[in-house]
Amino acid sequence: MADEITNLMNNNKDKVVLLRLRNTRTVQGVLKDFDIHMNLTLDDAEDVTEEKHEKIGKVLLRGDNILLVSLPEEES
Repeated sequence: MADEITNLMNNNKDKVVLLRLRNTRTVQGVLKDFDIHMNLTLDDAEDVTEEKHEKIGKVLLRGDNILLVSLPEEES
């Protein structure tokens, strides 16, 4: 299972991902890197919780604050 998740995350590097955080915030950005604890580094991150999106820039999100990771749909 861990290998599947690692492969899935590696295949989505440099793509836009959507994250739901423990504090009810939703963040979107370009996945740059991750580790075994699901700590994620995002470029061009934005807080998209409300209608007005707030640019954050480059961020490191600690894995235990992430509730959900939405990856882009695979192209056929």
